Amino acid sequence: MTEQLKKYPVIAACGIDCALCPRFYTSGPSRCPGCGGPDFKEKHPSCGILNCCVLKQGLEVCAQCREFPCIRFEPEKILRDSFVTHQKIFPNHEYIQKNGLPAFLERQEFRIRTLSFLLENFDDGRSKAFYCRNCALLPLQQLAEIRDFATGLPSSLTAKEKNKRIRSFIMKAKDATETELIVNV
Repeated sequence: MTEQLKKYPVIAACGIDCALCPRFYTSGPSRCPGCGGPDFKEKHPSCGILNCCVLKQGLEVCAQCREFPCIRFEPEKILRDSFVTHQKIFPNHEYIQKNGLPAFLERQEFRIRTLSFLLENFDDGRSKAFYCRNCALLPLQQLAEIRDFATGLPSSLTAKEKNKRIRSFIMKAKDATETELIVNV
């Protein structure tokens, strides 16, 4: 195992929410340790953003750099990317610049705890990506409502029925916020 390159691998130097990605929760060799986490360089040896931000400048995220956004951040390319959580790169950096990394990490901890709760208690073996994307993209208030709803489900329901009800509730939350989510993943 190689050393950890960043203090907080849950947020990528580029602004991706690593701890809200399905690969962060995968078992086996395809598991991603998060940005700069142990063995990151073996899995992503050519990450130019990590090399520049973390290794050369000693920063945790690009938002801390005076030159952000630099040429590596082409908005048109990022927003066209099929990896939906890339949509959060600029809002994440803006929040960090305005409020600081500790405040951002505090907000993300709620998202991470909510995702862990959903995965541990309601994943039917096919919902990990769905829960990850929703926890990354939905506003915090919606996530709190989803968690409250999930906590209030009758224990007499089957796991399949609980999952179905939570997915339906999440889709209603998505519709209420007009958030773009991938449904059938």
